[in-house]
Amino acid sequence: MEFFTDEVMRDLLARSLDTAELGPDGFHDVGRGPGSSEAPYVDRLTITDNAQSVAEDVARIRSHPPVPGRIPIYGYLYDVATGRLVEVPEATKAGLPSPD
Repeated sequence: MEFFTDEVMRDLLARSLDTAELGPDGFHDVGRGPGSSEAPYVDRLTITDNAQSVAEDVARIRSHPPVPGRIPIYGYLYDVATGRLVEVPEATKAGLPSPD
C-alpha cells in the first residue's frame, strides 16, 4: 500500500477501471475509459511509512479499553525478500505493559 497514494488511485479510477501499469515514472493508465464517478470517494488506506504505521497501530491497540495493560504488544514488518519479521522499535516502545 505504499507504492501509490490515494490521490493517484483516485485519478486512475476516474480515468479507467482497467488495471494500471507501473513504469519508471510511477503508475499510468493503460485502459480506455470510462472510469468511475465514485473515484473521488475511494479511500485505499495507503501508507507512506510502514514503520510509523505499525507504531501507530500498536499505540491504538495499547490504548483500547478492553486490552489489558499488563500484556506487552509488539509490532513487526514482514520482509518479503527474506521471509523474516523485522521488529519496529517504536512499536515495541508503544506497546510496553503498564507498570501496575
